[in-house]
Amino acid sequence: MEQRPPRLPKLAWVEEEEEGPGAAPAQETEEVVPLKLPQEDAAVERTQEQDPAHGHFRRTAQLVCKFIKRIREEETSTMGTGLRAYSPIFKTKTSAALLDMLVEEGFSNPQQVPAMVRYIHQWLMANQFAEHRLNRTLLDLTEDQPADVVMTLLRVAPSCDRAALTMWNSIMCSPRTAEPALLILLDVLGSWPEHSMCTSDGDKTGVLVVAATVVMWKILQVPCVPHMVTVYFPHLFVHLLFQVFFSTLDMPEEVDNFWKGCQQQYGLATSPNRFAVRTLKSLLCRMQHEDVVVAMERKCGWDTLLCADTHHYAVGLLAREMSCVSIPLCSRITRYLLRLLSTQEPRWELPALAFLAEVLELLDLSEHGANRVLQILSRQLQSECRERRRLALRALLELIDDPSMTEKMWSLTESLVELLQDTDGEIISMTVMLLSFIILDNDMLMPSPMALQLVEALLPLFDHDYSQVQLLSILLFRTLVTLPQEKEKKALKTHLRQSLLPLFFHCHDENQRVAEVSQETLLCVAEFLKRRDLEKLVKDKKLWKFTECLLADDRSRASENLRRALLYLRNPQESLREAAIRFTGMAGRHLRGRREELQLICSALEDMGNDISTAVGNLAIQTLYVLQAVERGRYSIFDNLHNQLRRAWRTRPHLSGLGCLRCWSSAES
Repeated sequence: MEQRPPRLPKLAWVEEEEEGPGAAPAQETEEVVPLKLPQEDAAVERTQEQDPAHGHFRRTAQLVCKFIKRIREEETSTMGTGLRAYSPIFKTKTSAALLDMLVEEGFSNPQQVPAMVRYIHQWLMANQFAEHRLNRTLLDLTEDQPADVVMTLLRVAPSCDRAALTMWNSIMCSPRTAEPALLILLDVLGSWPEHSMCTSDGDKTGVLVVAATVVMWKILQVPCVPHMVTVYFPHLFVHLLFQVFFSTLDMPEEVDNFWKGCQQQYGLATSPNRFAVRTLKSLLCRMQHEDVVVAMERKCGWDTLLCADTHHYAVGLLAREMSCVSIPLCSRITRYLLRLLSTQEPRWELPALAFLAEVLELLDLSEHGANRVLQILSRQLQSECRERRRLALRALLELIDDPSMTEKMWSLTESLVELLQDTDGEIISMTVMLLSFIILDNDMLMPSPMALQLVEALLPLFDHDYSQVQLLSILLFRTLVTLPQEKEKKALKTHLRQSLLPLFFHCHDENQRVAEVSQETLLCVAEFLKRRDLEKLVKDKKLWKFTECLLADDRSRASENLRRALLYLRNPQESLREAAIRFTGMAGRHLRGRREELQLICSALEDMGNDISTAVGNLAIQTLYVLQAVERGRYSIFDNLHNQLRRAWRTRPHLSGLGCLRCWSSAES
């Protein structure tokens, strides 16, 4: 076994450095002679005349001392041309032993650590088969200054050449250095497009995130994956996953140029985002999750992940596949996601929410975790992004089975009520469903202002185009009617009176479930308002008398009810249009003598004569004739002649556009 050359005494090379080349040879000899070598190394104790190797060793030591001095003088962190004069150091076998001197000197001055890392890299490039000589030196440096070592190594060898990979393997396989080095590497991976960390020598040069990805890819290719990769798998998984997102959305010029160099060096016929996917696949495979990789491939999930518009859908698919193979692992990933979303400025909330929505129910939330989740999801409910709102609602619905969570969700009530004004039917449907769970699963009553605001927000939803929204909003409305305290009943009466007409119309809804729920809710409202007459008609299912009773009881609201009923003449459902025509006809009889309202009714009914449904069109014309007959007695004989002439004109196709409004206008003139 080859013996390690003896270390040069510190006093010798320090004084050489201080005195310079003009020092007397006798002075140098005087400082070297007192050195007592160990007994086992006595065989190598010879004078310069006895063994020329001793002179070679001494010359190398002097060169290293000058090299240290040059490191101190350099202000930059690059291995520039000024160090080429010391290239013999990289070739000599004794330089490995002298690296210990560099480490010792470096600890007294941390600013020299980056230069030492570059020295080690250059030495490894020049000595291909002597990697083991540098392990202790490199690990000592990394243990003392991990940030300097990691950042310098990424800067000096961004494409992770042979020497750099040797250094990374040494660092990652040592219990002393693996964790601090990996944490710094994760910090770099979590940035885009570059990460800037000032090292001890003042270097602030940014390190491209893709360079860190190349390092991880190289590490994952070695036969034995470092243990810390397993420990920090959730962190690596998250950062690689969202680096795919960043590199898909944005590709800066410096990243593109760097990647072209990597492609030439390694023959990677792929883009940075595809390379990030490739690294993510390698990570999953090395962690024995090949089933996830295969399942994603079979469902085209990896290709979907590479499109910015569909990226979050693919993340959700990946989360589902991960939950099938390891729930504890998904729990760890979820916790890390929550920590990132709550502590950092979020730049990838959409894909993060997509993952959370799939696996959040698997997470056993502690008291602190529950508050963190609600804080994150509450922020997303107010987002301008529709998909973020949708995913936040979906995540909340996943947590609704947890009693402690539903109680905490009371704080979200105000935000949820505001969401009822959203234009997306799916978002409204989930919001109403969530509000229903919150209200029904708690003994607490909603504060009066919030209850009134919710009732007011629900009324327009009765006529929503999405039947699920109609059904859920009517059900929640009925729940609110049955829950209020005595002091709230008076304030609710105004809103409940406004609900009578919409509920009446939806009793004729083509969706049988909506019709049944509307009738049940109409009965609850009638009971709440203490309208015995309306209550009896609903129970007896005599809805055709309901409108007459409603209009006769409150003539002052007839005009308002009429204008609201006219909106149903344009409803897509034939049954609702038919009910609206009958209501307007009934309202017209109670509006005799009120020319403006009657003209409005007749104009609307005349337009309905051309309805797509023949039955509805005929009913509209018949109702129009009845109203005109009622009004006929209020005009002179000339008015009646005009009305007869109008009816005659309606039998002529080319005069069908003339209507009662024109006749009445002529009579008035």
